[in-house]
Amino acid sequence: MTPILTVERLRVEIPVKAGLLRPVRGIDLALSAGETHGLVGESGSGKSLTALGIMGLLPRRARRSAAQLRLGDLDLLPLGERAMEDVRGDRLAMIFQEPMTSLNPAFTIGAQLTETLRRHRRVSRREALERAAAMLARVGISSPRTRLAQYPHQLSGGLRQRAMIAMALLCEPRLLIADEPTTALDVTVQAQILRLLAELQRAMGLAILLITHDLSVVARVAQCVSVMYAGEIVETGAVADVFARPMHPYTRGLLSAVPVPGKVKRGEPLGTIAGVVPSLVGEIDGCAFRTRCPAAHDACVRPVPVRTAGAGRRYRCHLSPGATEAPP
Repeated sequence: MTPILTVERLRVEIPVKAGLLRPVRGIDLALSAGETHGLVGESGSGKSLTALGIMGLLPRRARRSAAQLRLGDLDLLPLGERAMEDVRGDRLAMIFQEPMTSLNPAFTIGAQLTETLRRHRRVSRREALERAAAMLARVGISSPRTRLAQYPHQLSGGLRQRAMIAMALLCEPRLLIADEPTTALDVTVQAQILRLLAELQRAMGLAILLITHDLSVVARVAQCVSVMYAGEIVETGAVADVFARPMHPYTRGLLSAVPVPGKVKRGEPLGTIAGVVPSLVGEIDGCAFRTRCPAAHDACVRPVPVRTAGAGRRYRCHLSPGATEAPP
């Protein structure tokens, strides 16, 4: 079966005063229909720029390159802006981090939803409004016809996020990229949005690339996970395998910082990762994590191998499978 999304060696480079910024440095991803794939990592690791690189929405000065970037059987690399506009919102859609800044405050919710639909489908304005109202109802918004006449500021954060989901799914895309879809929401609304995405995925056969820094969200809704650090994917595999048996020291550090009910005693300090992400201006020799890694050793200044640790498990490290400390 052809994957919905195939990404091989995706790179993003941005000229800055200090040199060439390389925030995405050779990303590989593959998603199948009906799969949720989590992309996790701390702020500044390159998650959102990876999504924007796939969408073709990078800043004007940024340069994108890849060995392969395909949406099903469609090669995205040679497409110009006009052709990408035909793909975005139709076969490929994205939910952005903050719906209040993603929705246009000068237009009603109905105007923004119908614009998306009429851009990609030959429908009348009346039919577009009917479909928009039906999709708002499908994502759990009550009184959808009333909401169509309202402006973004008249909706709560949870309703704005649901409206963004409705807009993204109006044309029934094959792939949905969700960039921190629950970050600005309270815990109760977060759970509602995650349940909604799961229900819509089952009904529509969506592939979802879920970008987040919240490991608990990935544990709840994703089947596969890729851990990103300093512009690279350092570990990838099935969620249950990666969380139960992390191979990369960075993954172990992230998991150690998550409080686990019943295991972490009250008053005990959580795990931490010392140091900061290195500058991504210019090339990075060897392992980008070595200055923060408790298992760093002399070999870490050399090119880092990609190791396998079972079916679908890969990690980028000099440590062999099962090793947690540097060799003597």
